[in-house]
Amino acid sequence: MQLHLLDATFELFRAYYGAPSRTAPDGQEVGAVYGLILSTLPLFEEGGVTHLGAATDQVIESFRNQLYPGYKTGEGVPSDLLGQFPIAEDALRAIGVVVWPMVDFEADDALATAVTRFMDEVERVVILSPDKDLAQCVIEERVVTFDRMRGTLRGREGVIAKFGVAPESIPDYLALVGDSADGFPGIPGWGAKSAAGVLAHYLHLEAIPEAASDWQVTVRGAARLAASLQAERTQALLYRELATLRRDAPIPETLTDLEWRGVPRPAFELLCGELGFEGLLGRPQRWQES
Repeated sequence: MQLHLLDATFELFRAYYGAPSRTAPDGQEVGAVYGLILSTLPLFEEGGVTHLGAATDQVIESFRNQLYPGYKTGEGVPSDLLGQFPIAEDALRAIGVVVWPMVDFEADDALATAVTRFMDEVERVVILSPDKDLAQCVIEERVVTFDRMRGTLRGREGVIAKFGVAPESIPDYLALVGDSADGFPGIPGWGAKSAAGVLAHYLHLEAIPEAASDWQVTVRGAARLAASLQAERTQALLYRELATLRRDAPIPETLTDLEWRGVPRPAFELLCGELGFEGLLGRPQRWQES
C-alpha cells in the first residue's frame, strides 16, 4: 500500500495561472478551485491512489516570519487567488480528501509531518510536488517525490542527480544558495555548483572547515567562499532553520482516516451548485457509500 501526499497549495497556484478564469454565481473567482478538482479526481480514477492527505497554506505567513522578517508573506499574491484557499479546502473535502489547512505552520511542514507519522505503516510514501524543499523528506525509494507536470519520480539518487546533494543536505544547500520563493538570500558568493560540491562531501554546514586550506574538496574560489561563510555563519544557520521542515505540525488523523472512499454525493452536489460547477457532476466515477 502507498500513501500519497498532495501539495494543494502548489496545485492551487498552478491552476490559478494555468486554468481559465471562472466565477461562481455570487461573482467569486473560483477558476483555480475548478482546476484543482479537475487535477485531483484523476488521482483516484487513473492513478490508483487509495490513501491521500492534502495540505494547504490557509495563510501564507507562518512561525518562520517571526524568525526572519524577510521571509515570504502574502504580499504580491493576487487577492482573488488568496480568496480561493478556503474554498479549495472545502472542495477537497467535498471530493472525500482529508485536508490539513496550516496557519502557524506551512503546508510543507504538514506533508513532512505526515511522512514521519505514516511511513512505517505503508510500503511507500509519494509526495505529489516538485517543491525543492520537500526533497529533504526523501528516503531511498521508500519516500519519494513526484512531479506530476513532468512525470518525474525522485528517490534518493534522483535528488542527488537534480541538486548534487543528498536529501539530508537540502536545508544546508538552500541556506547557502538562498531561496527567492521563500525570501532569504543565501550566502554571498555561493551558488548551486559550489554548494553542491562542498556539501556532497561535508553534508552539513557545521562540518565545513573554516579555512579553505582544510577543505578536502576542490572548488573554484574556495578561499573566497570559506571567508564568506565564516563571516555569515550565523545567518547561514538561520537560513537553514528556515529551510528545515518541521515534523510536528497538527495532524490528528490516522492512516485509516486517509483512505479515499469515494466522493460524498450530497457534499459534492452542494459544492457544485454553490460554485456553478454543474458540469463536474458527471465526473466522479466512484461515490462514497453511506
